[in-house]
Amino acid sequence: MLPPPGDTVFAQMQALARDDSLRRLLLREPRGSVAVHANLIVPSTRDDCAAGYIIMEPTEYPAMSGSNTICVATVLLETGMVAMVEPETTLRLEAPAGVVEVTARCNNGKCESVEFTNVPCFAEHLDAELEVDGIGTLAVDVAFGGMWYAIADAHALGFALEPSEARELSLVGERIRLAARAQLPCAHPDNPEIAGVSIVEIAEPWQGVGAVSKNAVVVAPGRLDRSATGTGLSARMATLHARGEMRVGDAMTHASVIGSTFDGRIVSETTVGERTAIVPAIRGSAWITGITQVIVDPTDPYPEGYLLSDTWPGPDVQVPEEG
Repeated sequence: MLPPPGDTVFAQMQALARDDSLRRLLLREPRGSVAVHANLIVPSTRDDCAAGYIIMEPTEYPAMSGSNTICVATVLLETGMVAMVEPETTLRLEAPAGVVEVTARCNNGKCESVEFTNVPCFAEHLDAELEVDGIGTLAVDVAFGGMWYAIADAHALGFALEPSEARELSLVGERIRLAARAQLPCAHPDNPEIAGVSIVEIAEPWQGVGAVSKNAVVVAPGRLDRSATGTGLSARMATLHARGEMRVGDAMTHASVIGSTFDGRIVSETTVGERTAIVPAIRGSAWITGITQVIVDPTDPYPEGYLLSDTWPGPDVQVPEEG
């Protein structure tokens, strides 16, 4: 299979999105689910990168994802697509958002952890007022962590960030996302096509430098991310840096609702357009859980799958007509 057309991975992602049949095939039922993501490995369009990858999520193609980057690096190294060097392998990967530097700790043929240096991240709005249907007025931050985030206070919303709250967190997060997209426009200064809040982080008050802070990230169309979310940690550190609470060299850990964690640190300061930005590094681990062959029978009446509202919330629910 040839990669999508385009002279950058971002352009290839756009070409894939215009057709969208592969994402629907992989992520919709019966082959996928609302909690599944997929990454298409492509040859990098740059000589200085080992590979490129296109991230496919339930309703969109994000320009960057921390957990997906960690998964991609782990698979590349453990399957031999990229040569593993022990105890440490360094490589560069081309994400749609840009180049990320990866350092993998390796032992006995296993990739034990991956740290990647993210694209520059920055705060766009701090304590912005947001009117949310059924909730009222909230103060949220909007920041770019590789994706555009709206960040809301968990305690102000009455959440303790426990697994039992997953459904309610997802419902509230989706309402916040829709409101933020409508009321708090945002676009990347260097790539205006990366625009609009597409993901929501409901976070407990920050616990301080070096400490663990809990958060819940809600992904469209309204489901809870199982990972601690690398772009979410990057966005959070960007807002803390903008407030003067974190500085270059400072570190923190984000924990998800299920207890998984990512470690983050601020590597350096930079600028994006006229905005002060940070370069964050995120570290986490991934595990290969299976090898699957995806098949589409020529007589299958649903070659791109289907969506039903019992498992797939939101307005995109649809069952294609047979034909």
